[in-house]
Amino acid sequence: ASRNGSTTQPSRPPRSPRCKPRLRRTDKRSNLQRNMNARTHTGCRSFHPLILSLADPQPASPPSLGPLEPPIASRTCTASPAQDSGTTPCLEQEELATLQSRLQRMRMKPPTQLPPIPAGVGAELRSHLQSLRGLELRLRAKAAGSGTGQPGVTGTEAPVAAEDSSARLPAYQRFHALAQDTPPGLTLPYKYKVLAEMFRSVDTIAGMLFNRAETITFAKVKQGVQDMMRKQFEERHVGQIKAVYPTSYRFRQEKNIPTYSSGVKKSEYQLTLEPMLGEDEQLCGRPHLSASRLLERRKEFHRSLVNIVKQHHTSFLAALSPPMEVPEDKLTRWHPRFNVDEVPDISPAELPRPPQEDRISTAQEVLSAARGTMSTKMEKALANLALRSAEAGAEEPALSKAASPASTSSALKGVSQALLERIRAKEARRLQALMTRAAGQEERLAMLGRLPAMARILRGVFVAEKKPALPMELACVRMADSHPTQMAAGEMEKHLRLLAELLPDWVTIHALRTDTYIKLDKNMDLSLVTERLEKAAKEAEAP
Repeated sequence: ASRNGSTTQPSRPPRSPRCKPRLRRTDKRSNLQRNMNARTHTGCRSFHPLILSLADPQPASPPSLGPLEPPIASRTCTASPAQDSGTTPCLEQEELATLQSRLQRMRMKPPTQLPPIPAGVGAELRSHLQSLRGLELRLRAKAAGSGTGQPGVTGTEAPVAAEDSSARLPAYQRFHALAQDTPPGLTLPYKYKVLAEMFRSVDTIAGMLFNRAETITFAKVKQGVQDMMRKQFEERHVGQIKAVYPTSYRFRQEKNIPTYSSGVKKSEYQLTLEPMLGEDEQLCGRPHLSASRLLERRKEFHRSLVNIVKQHHTSFLAALSPPMEVPEDKLTRWHPRFNVDEVPDISPAELPRPPQEDRISTAQEVLSAARGTMSTKMEKALANLALRSAEAGAEEPALSKAASPASTSSALKGVSQALLERIRAKEARRLQALMTRAAGQEERLAMLGRLPAMARILRGVFVAEKKPALPMELACVRMADSHPTQMAAGEMEKHLRLLAELLPDWVTIHALRTDTYIKLDKNMDLSLVTERLEKAAKEAEAP
C-alpha cells in the first residue's frame, strides 16, 4: 500500500531474454527497406573488374590488390535515410554532368589497346567479351571510315580517276550529234555550235556599239559575251572566228582609248574590232549594221562551219576501203561511220599584236644586233644555233590522221577476194546514195515504210464499216484513230493517195462533185498486197 492509502498493483515479472519485443509496422517497413538497400549495394559492388573496364577505358586492378570501388552508377544505387524521406534527389546535377562528359569522352576517344582478359574468367564469359570487343572495334572503324571517306579507295586511285575524267570530254559533248531530235542532216559538232553562238553574241554587241559610233574593244565584247552565254570568252575564240569568217571584222591594235577601268591604262594598246560592211549599207551618211545584215552574217558563218566539216568528211571518205567520192553540193547527210563530234577544233588565226620595240626574241636577232661587238667564236655559235632552229622548224611536217587500211578478219578467211570487193563496192554505193538523198525522196521512203501496216488498218476499217466505198474524210479519221502513232488527217490522206498510186487494182479514189470517195477491193489477198508494198519500198531504197 502507498502512503496515501491507495492500494498498489503488483509489479510485472521481468521478461526472459528469449522473448522478442513486438515490432511496430513502421519498424518492419524500415528494416525491410534497409535490407533491400544493402542487397542492392552488395550487387553493385560485385561486378567483375573486366566488365567495369569495358565501361571505363582505363584497366581495372585485379581483385587481389584491394577492395573494388563501385562505379558512380553503383554508388547512387544505395538509398540513404535522406533518400527514404525524399529530401534529396537520387542523383545530383554535378554527378549527372560528370557522367555525360565521361560518356562523351568515351565516344570521341580513338580506339586504344584494350586490357587483356584475365585467365580466371570462364569460357562462356570470355567468348561474350571477345564478341563485344570485336563489335566495338568494327563500330569504331566504321565511324572512322565514314569521317575520312569511302573505304577501299586509296589515295593513289583518286588522282588517276580525276585525271582521266578531266582528260575526256563530257558525254553531252562527245555524243552531241546522236542526241539531236532533228531529222538527220549536216549537223555540226558541239564545239562548232558553241562557236557559232559566240559569233552571234559578238555580232549583237558589236552591232550596238558600232551603231552608236563607239570604239569596239575586246574588253567590252568579252564582258558582254560572257554575260549572254555564261561561258568563258577569250582571244582564242576571236582568232577562231577570224579563221572561219575572215571578212567579218577588221582587227587592229590601238591605244589612247578611254577604258573607264582601273585595270587598263589609257596609254596601253588594246585589240579593237570593226565590222566590215559594204558601201551601200549606210544610214544617215555613215555605215550601219542592220538586223537583216546580222542575219546574213550569221548564215554565212554557219555555212563556213559546214564547209569545214565537209572537208574533214571528204578526207574520211577518201581513207575508206574502197574510197568514196561524193560531190559536196549533193551531200545531204554525213557518212554513218563518220563521228561528227570528233572533228578537230578550228585552229585560231593570228591576231594583231601590240608593237614591241627593241625586244629580241630569236638567236638571229641577237646575232644581228650584236654583230661586231663580240668575239668570232660567239658569232659562230649563234649562227649555228639560228641555223639549227630554222632546220627544226622546216622539218616539222603537217601530218594528217589517215584511217588504217581495212584488214581481212579471221572470219573471212577462205572467202573469195573478188566477192569481198563486190560486197564492199555495193555497200559503198548504198552509202553514197544515202548521203546524197534529197529531202523529198527521204519523206517518200518513210511513207513507203509505213504503208504495209496502213494497208492492214484500211482493210479492217472497210470490214468494220461494211461498205464498199467510204468518204475520204471518214476513212482518214478512222485510220488516224487506229494508227499506233499520232498522225493528222492530212498526213493520212497523203498515205492513202500513195497507196492508190502503187496499188490501183486494190484501192481507187473517186472524186464525185464536192466529195472524194475511196474504194477498196476486199476480195484481194492481204498478204499479196503487203508483199508488193514491201518490194516497192526496197526498190526505192536501192541506189
